[in-house]
Amino acid sequence: MNLILMGLPGAGKGTQAEKIVEKYDIPHISTGDMFRSAIKEGTELGKEAKSYMDEGALVPDEVTIGIVRERLSKPDCEKGFLLDGFPRTLDQAEALENLLGDLETSLDHVLHINVPQSKLVERLTGRRVCPECGATYHEQFNPPQTPGKCDHDGASLIQREDDQPETVKNRLEVNLEQAQPLLDFYKGKGYLVTVEGDRDIHDVFTDIDQLLQRLS
Repeated sequence: MNLILMGLPGAGKGTQAEKIVEKYDIPHISTGDMFRSAIKEGTELGKEAKSYMDEGALVPDEVTIGIVRERLSKPDCEKGFLLDGFPRTLDQAEALENLLGDLETSLDHVLHINVPQSKLVERLTGRRVCPECGATYHEQFNPPQTPGKCDHDGASLIQREDDQPETVKNRLEVNLEQAQPLLDFYKGKGYLVTVEGDRDIHDVFTDIDQLLQRLS
């Protein structure tokens, strides 16, 4: 089963991705993981991507698409894959369609986890991080045992700059602006399946699982 996972920051994509790959035994492929793997393996495309990243520049689409092609050609993708963080633009989406055609396969579904923006602001601004070990908490959904202190090392938890309310609202607006053309594109292709994500994690996955089984 070939899937793309979409959703705004805070929608719970990471959690649902873990459950999907465990149930369906397909690899979870994120853009960051692909780049890191290509760089570690020392592929020509990996070296090219690293040169852009070292300069703080965006990796060009042709390099990104090449790395995606290499990754999707690996044996562990024979039974399918779950793409997360790619494509980000219509040009990338069109390129992915062509790439999959070359590999003699195609997308099955694009899963969109939909959560109202007001709820996403609540989720993201409640996040707290341990500056020592990197453990993540949430004031409402995953609080530490001692308020304001890390369970692992007792360090005082902090709120990242990215999690400040105004920053979060702006980030969500930018992400929505980028995502909407893709959602429209995949809806037109008949791939798009939307799941309401403002519920218990297990209920969201139950819906996803039932949808995938019904549509497969």
